[in-house]
Amino acid sequence: MIQINGTIQLAPGAVANSPDVIAAIVQMVQASRAEDGCFDYTFAQDLADPDTLIVFERWRDQQALMAHFHSPHMAAFQQVMAANPPVSRALRRYETDEGQPL
Repeated sequence: MIQINGTIQLAPGAVANSPDVIAAIVQMVQASRAEDGCFDYTFAQDLADPDTLIVFERWRDQQALMAHFHSPHMAAFQQVMAANPPVSRALRRYETDEGQPL
C-alpha cells in the first residue's frame, strides 16, 4: 500500500478569500475517493493555521497512484492551485501495510 502524508502551506488568507480553492479541494477529494485503488483521501485544515492543509492519502499500489496523478480532476485541481500557488509543500510517500487498530 502507498500512503501520502504531509502539508500544503497556502498564502495567508488564501482559504478564507478564495472560495474557488475550497471548491477545487472538495471536488478533488470527492473524485479521488471514487478512483479505483483509493482507500483514503483527505484534506483538512490545521486548526491552529487555517492556511495549512493536511493531506492524508492511501492507495492500493503505485499504479493506482499514477492513474490518480494523470486523472482529469487532478489536472483541474492543479489549474486552480496554479492560480493560488502554495507557499510550500511537504508531502512524503510511504510504502506501508494496512496497520493495526489502536
